[in-house]
Amino acid sequence: MDFRPLKHFLMLADSLHFGRASEACHVSPSTLSRSIRLLEQQLGVVLFNRDNRHVVLTPQGKRFQRYAKEALEEWEQVRLSLQSEAKRLSGEISIYCSVTASYSFLYSLLADFRQRYPAIELKLHTGDPARAIQRVLAGDEDMAITSRPRRLPDGLAFKSLTRSALVFIAPQEQRPWVPQQPMSPSQTQWQGVPMILSEAGLSRELADTWFKALGVTPTIYAQVAGHEAIVSMVGLGFGIGVVPRIVLEASPLAERVRILPVKPELPHYDVGLCVLERRLKSPLIDALWQEVVER
Repeated sequence: MDFRPLKHFLMLADSLHFGRASEACHVSPSTLSRSIRLLEQQLGVVLFNRDNRHVVLTPQGKRFQRYAKEALEEWEQVRLSLQSEAKRLSGEISIYCSVTASYSFLYSLLADFRQRYPAIELKLHTGDPARAIQRVLAGDEDMAITSRPRRLPDGLAFKSLTRSALVFIAPQEQRPWVPQQPMSPSQTQWQGVPMILSEAGLSRELADTWFKALGVTPTIYAQVAGHEAIVSMVGLGFGIGVVPRIVLEASPLAERVRILPVKPELPHYDVGLCVLERRLKSPLIDALWQEVVER
């Protein structure tokens, strides 16, 4: 069965750019345009409003986008179910995680799995962990390694891989704005301290809650995507940061910062693998899910 037109449509619906979509699909822009026109002719509706500068999904296009995702998922499940009966799984699994998670967890997670299912291709995408759950919910990734949120979204399954403390870090060299008595926090000590925090995600939520309990509005020097950059900026002396200890321990710049013994301590950070529950119907996804031993 030829699902290429659906795949072309979904790629364009995601990027809203004919050049990028055609490159991602490994076809020419004219071939991509023909695929979209063919779909529109078969459906009898316009899926995209487009001119020389913009490409926008129509309401009918948004509805068809949901159908196309579900249709491809159903086809993949049937295909993999038949393969499973034949004792051979093949296909692709996309995994999203931070750079730290890629070398902290992936080898132990995938080493045995790779030997057991050599025909399965694993596609790794790295980026800001704050985006991980949303990418899984949107269907952009099959799985993600990320922190467990305070409230797990409906329809999302989560298996814990490890726990890590969240810690305050400061430059090794003394700075006048570094609190002298972090074990006895006060508004006076923390007022005006330059903070380097994540733009979003669980660590940012917990840091904001800590400052709110102290009655302080933090002075934000920088907001960054991902924790690795926080260690770097703190090491350069730009401010104090909040990162999971596991990120600090894996950082090549760990010796340039120090942990502040701040009280009260921030909650632990639960790191694990997440997937949409409905995607576990796929023998391919379920095979990797069963490989994970929850800790």
